[in-house]
Amino acid sequence: MNDIACRTTRGPARETDTRSGGASASATSAACAEVEPRACDMPRERLRDAGPGALSDVELIVLLLGTGLPGHNVFDVARSLLARFGSLRAMLDAQPEEFAGVRGIGPAKAAQLLAVIELARRALSEKLRERPLVDSPGAVEDYLRLLIGGRPHEVFVCLFLDTRHRLIRSEESSRGSLTRMAVYPREIVRRALTLNAAGLIVAHNHPSGAVKPSASDRRLTRVLRDTLALVDVQLLDHLVIGTHETFSFARNGWD
Repeated sequence: MNDIACRTTRGPARETDTRSGGASASATSAACAEVEPRACDMPRERLRDAGPGALSDVELIVLLLGTGLPGHNVFDVARSLLARFGSLRAMLDAQPEEFAGVRGIGPAKAAQLLAVIELARRALSEKLRERPLVDSPGAVEDYLRLLIGGRPHEVFVCLFLDTRHRLIRSEESSRGSLTRMAVYPREIVRRALTLNAAGLIVAHNHPSGAVKPSASDRRLTRVLRDTLALVDVQLLDHLVIGTHETFSFARNGWD
């Protein structure tokens, strides 16, 4: 079995002047402490009255964070988060160290955000186990987009399926750079046999956001499909995950 390298184209706090009757720094902190809970209560009340769908992205983040900093309330922190990453999609794909540059996000709040993101991934993974994946292409794409869609480097993922095409296990097979990734078909075949998989869906992301498969993507798909067939494991699809779109080799006649 041949190994293939898959290539794609693609400031300090301001002091308050007390000489003219301005509030002292301690009074400012106390005022912020009083305002903070009320600021957080507003989206909480809206969620109770209208449901989570009625809340803005900022309000949902506010509920996750709970509190901000003196002089930098939780709404400011939530807006800073969105500004730092540019979108919810990018924030969901952020690595732990990327939160460090956002004022008001320390290790504890970063851990809260990462925990929520991981729970979302696991919830989607559970959903995939409930029914044959061939009957839920949208759920598969949603899961893969959350898993690898916004990564800054290429990642190759394998979904191993049983005889009824239900998910046995999802695994990251390899990762590479912005434009190159080494994928080893023999290792994927070995893992499929270990898990007693009858089928496989593979996917990789294009950090550029474009989903047009490269010549190397096409060659890898052919080799992997033929190699798996030798051990009676069916390659059901190879998906290329972009920012907003997905390319399916199966839906495009394996071309």
